[in-house]
Amino acid sequence: MAGSNMKKFLVLYLTPAPVIDEWAKTDPEKRKVAEEKMRAEWGEWMGSHASMIISTDAGGKTKRVTTTGVSDIRNDIMLYSIVEAELHEAVAQSFENHPHLQIPQASIEIMEISPIGEM
Repeated sequence: MAGSNMKKFLVLYLTPAPVIDEWAKTDPEKRKVAEEKMRAEWGEWMGSHASMIISTDAGGKTKRVTTTGVSDIRNDIMLYSIVEAELHEAVAQSFENHPHLQIPQASIEIMEISPIGEM
């Protein structure tokens, strides 16, 4: 229920690429158990915060464009969400115990977004 005080926020779920590479080397059985546990916790968290979440999607392969051309790069963005809420601080507090933070060196960044005409 979007009211006039509602703002939109971009939420970035970050994990350093070397941490992901190291995790990929983990024993497949151990990895499967841990990933199933995290998926279940994510589902529970997302369900209990569904009213503010507009969308959540995975980041994929990344291209960097500069004046010298296009190159393939890696960044730390695993996923992103668009959420709606009245206060930036309230959004940040709701992510304090997010399952993503169980990943070593993981972080979550939240920034308010607005139509370009309102910058």
